[in-house]
Amino acid sequence: MDTKDLWVLDGGMGRELARRGAPFRQPEWSALALMEAPETVREVHQAYAASGARVITTNSYALVPFHIGAERFAAEGERLAALAGQLAREVADEQGAVQVAGSLPPLFGSYRADLFDAGRVSELATPLIRALSPHVDLWLAETMSLIAEPLALKALLPEDGKPFWVSFTLEDEAPGSEPTLRSGERVADAVTALASAGVDAILFNCCQPEVIEGALKVAGAVLQAQERTDVRLGAYANAFPPQPKEATANDGLDEIRGDLGPLDYLGWAERWRGAGASLIGGCCGIGPEHIQALASRLR
Repeated sequence: MDTKDLWVLDGGMGRELARRGAPFRQPEWSALALMEAPETVREVHQAYAASGARVITTNSYALVPFHIGAERFAAEGERLAALAGQLAREVADEQGAVQVAGSLPPLFGSYRADLFDAGRVSELATPLIRALSPHVDLWLAETMSLIAEPLALKALLPEDGKPFWVSFTLEDEAPGSEPTLRSGERVADAVTALASAGVDAILFNCCQPEVIEGALKVAGAVLQAQERTDVRLGAYANAFPPQPKEATANDGLDEIRGDLGPLDYLGWAERWRGAGASLIGGCCGIGPEHIQALASRLR
């Protein structure tokens, strides 16, 4: 795989489901459509693939007790994850030349590094991995707030030869300050740890576009110092305003920024490309029209 070859990823799932009229509320978030309107999940995957996404991500992000409750997770979590994998796989196969990323979410809540419980990782992640495994081309641990969680997830993955990508969410600080994860850990330390663990790509997501370029530059410098030309870099940002430090992601649907239309977002993506990113898509509030702009202009 050429690390310079640009791959366009898909955009956000939750808001696109809501925009299309799928059942959508807290605490279930994007998992509710999987339970009650799986055809809409398929439609969102199809829209992103048709817009030029080379990778579509399974709608398994909210399939954790934090969102669907412990009882439902125990009873239905694995079945729902299998459905999420199946829907994405069917669309990818219909489209051709589209890969499926198996979303491995923050197991204890987005942005909540303080809730991480190493002793429960296997209990919560193993059913998701088992269910997604037949359907995915690569694994994506996304919106990771701390270094320990993706390392724990990697230890549970099957030895299937599929690439393992890790995407960290960053503190929405003003550009110019040293980029850090939501845990406060340095991006440089995260990149060093994950590169040593053998990940295939390191990305940054679910944060402001303004903070991503600095993180990519730090990551690139660390990888260059280690002569790791085999690790790809990527980014997919949010379209809503910065979140306060005490926020939990997915608390509700935030207002979308007026300055992040498709061409505005493309401008940020071009800067990320210049900073070394070769995997570029969108997170919360970034829709098919944004992905179409990326696919038509960046490639």
